[in-house]
Amino acid sequence: MDIYEDIRKGERGAWVSIAAYIGLSIFKLTCGYWLASNALVADGFNNLTDIVASVAVLIGLKISRKPPDSDHTYGHFRAETIAALVASLIMAIVGIQVIFTALRSLYYGDTSSPELAAGGVAAFCAVVMWGVYLYNRKLAKQTNSGALMAAAKDNMSDALVSVGATIGIVGSQFGLPWLDMVAALGVGILICYTAWSIFGEATHNLSDGYDEEELASLRSAIRRIDGVEGIKELKARIHGNKVFVDVVIEVDPQLTVKQSHEISDLVEKEMYNEKQNVLGVHIHVEPKDEIHQDNLT
Repeated sequence: MDIYEDIRKGERGAWVSIAAYIGLSIFKLTCGYWLASNALVADGFNNLTDIVASVAVLIGLKISRKPPDSDHTYGHFRAETIAALVASLIMAIVGIQVIFTALRSLYYGDTSSPELAAGGVAAFCAVVMWGVYLYNRKLAKQTNSGALMAAAKDNMSDALVSVGATIGIVGSQFGLPWLDMVAALGVGILICYTAWSIFGEATHNLSDGYDEEELASLRSAIRRIDGVEGIKELKARIHGNKVFVDVVIEVDPQLTVKQSHEISDLVEKEMYNEKQNVLGVHIHVEPKDEIHQDNLT
């Protein structure tokens, strides 16, 4: 089995995002300036930042396919997480700039009303981006790629941003031109929110954080294996789209080394069956201490 095949599939999703963002950003910025829509222009700049984020994810995915070497014995899988972290910081900077521009327009009373056609442009872009989101979400689930799932969430937020821009533009046609700037402000806030979400997930993974519910699921799977008398320690960490598991189990002290080894083999096999993206399992076996209460629960 090629452990890098899922990463190659993830690269395909990154390319789809890049192509969509390039086309939509040019389209939105051109129409936004032509039709005098602040919300559409802000949405276009949002897509420009998304190009950077998608390129960063693509680069990270390519680097993560490099095989282990003397300096990276676990491989380079975390490269995509680092790339997502860098992209989130860039997105946050642009998001703040969009918010500042919208607030300045509100303060100085720039209440020019965009043409209604701008609303049609925003609605069309929302449909396109929702399609990209559905494609990348499906691909991310198939490949267990956290970076691609983050990109998919960014696609979804962009679709919602375009919906908000549509509402603001249409509302401005009814004598409420400030709604367009409020929509632009919402775009900036959503950019920052998306950046914060990606930043939080990336730093959580880089600091060896792991979902407690997932750990509980792994613990339950180990507990069901015949011969496992206790679980003294269970840890897991994420490297890109792969998972490494470390577990210390207790077995009957009367068992032979061979029997204990067979139990550890069963635990290892169960970990691979429980989660498809588990790449490595380290198991340490200790004799069950009869004095202490079983800590399986």
